[in-house]
Amino acid sequence: MASSRELRGPLADSYPAAVALVVSALVPFLAVTASLAPLTKEIGKDVGLSKSSLELTTAMSDAAYAFGTVLAVQFAQHLRQRRMLLVYVVLFVIAAVVAALAPSPGLFVGAFVVEGLCTSLMLIAAVPPLVIGWGAEKMPWTGAIMNLCIFGAVAAGPSIGSFEAGWKDWRTLFWVVAGIGGLALVFAVLTFEDVEPQDEDARWDIVAILLAAVGCATAFFGAAQLEIHKHATPLALTTLFVGMTLIAVLVAYQYKLPNALMPVEQMATTFPVMGVTIAVFASAAAFGLMDLALTALEKASPTHTGYLFLPELGAAVLTAIVFGAIFRTRFTPIYALTGIVVLAVAGVVLIGVAGGSDARIATGAGLLGLGVGAAVSPGLFIAGFSLASAQIQRVFALIELLRGVGAFLFAPVLLYLAGIFSTSEKTGIADAAGLCAAVAVVGAAAGLLIFNAGGARLQRPDLETWQEKGDPAWDSPPLFQQLRD
Repeated sequence: MASSRELRGPLADSYPAAVALVVSALVPFLAVTASLAPLTKEIGKDVGLSKSSLELTTAMSDAAYAFGTVLAVQFAQHLRQRRMLLVYVVLFVIAAVVAALAPSPGLFVGAFVVEGLCTSLMLIAAVPPLVIGWGAEKMPWTGAIMNLCIFGAVAAGPSIGSFEAGWKDWRTLFWVVAGIGGLALVFAVLTFEDVEPQDEDARWDIVAILLAAVGCATAFFGAAQLEIHKHATPLALTTLFVGMTLIAVLVAYQYKLPNALMPVEQMATTFPVMGVTIAVFASAAAFGLMDLALTALEKASPTHTGYLFLPELGAAVLTAIVFGAIFRTRFTPIYALTGIVVLAVAGVVLIGVAGGSDARIATGAGLLGLGVGAAVSPGLFIAGFSLASAQIQRVFALIELLRGVGAFLFAPVLLYLAGIFSTSEKTGIADAAGLCAAVAVVGAAAGLLIFNAGGARLQRPDLETWQEKGDPAWDSPPLFQQLRD
């Protein structure tokens, strides 16, 4: 019988193949999620789902994505990670095929929720080995690719969805998702390298799993109810606040727990808190602005809307290239702060998106792509560099949980507030865009305050030490150290 070390795919030593696995695992769902808004009518008419049912389906899929980050870390402790990755990819492909066929409304809903769950499971299983397993010289490439995978895919979504809506064909997009998922399965087999579980002696943290599951489900359900009903029903408010409370309790519980699933206590220093703050605020502002722009353009030609959003994709590609270029320098924190400031500018520009000129909308979309691409992924690596490389999987899980909650919850709540406090849809969209700009400003100010209050200095990350010895790539001062002295 072959030992686990002999179970290796023919491309296990190929960096391009490892990259292809990550790209094909992450891009499909993230792109299709961002493309759903323009396709709502076509999907609803074809599958037999109302607009409110589709909005609830999207919310539950996003909730499953956020929850999956916690579940994946728990599985990695006790189960062989690469074998589990094969399971995740197979489940994703099956769900993608079912969603593309959509033989019934119930199957479409269930399949799309499973796609969200499997995407975050694949992210936590596939991305950390790419980050830490290929030597320091590959890391700038990895940083750029990660940026492009996550935010390039999201930036491409509005254009893809709008073009598909113009062609009145949504199934092709879902079949493409299934096809790319099939490629992920091929590369998961070709790059297979069996590894032992991380810590079989660790306890199963059922409390954390339940808090994450119930917290994400109820919070996202409540946010969807606000968006659907356009008024604060008792069910919407109760579930939203209960869910948010449970997620906050989860973070506090992980902080107090020895050997926790997510290293909250270890991350409570200057650089990780700064990185997480920028990532969460930037995601919330960016997704809010994207939803507002698409809402304002609902009556426009879908194809025309698709062209107006192309600058967002181009800007996301540009920021990924720049991030790769500065990856080994000390300027990553400055890059992240610059990105969230650009998001604030995008919010100001998009205040006039309802009834605004094409040039204004295209400019705002471009600034949106620049801002989110420069802020969020760098924020993730700022946190990751501050802890031992062995912790990167748990760091990514915590950030993706918080970022997912911030990004996917903020937009529905924002649209609800815009609807009840404004006298017209145009005024409401303008007010909401201004609020997004304010959120970005607060995030930038908070990030800068945390950096200065910690007495931090810009440092070049020691990637060789981080990867080869497992030590942090730079020193992260205690939180608010300057204020304590």
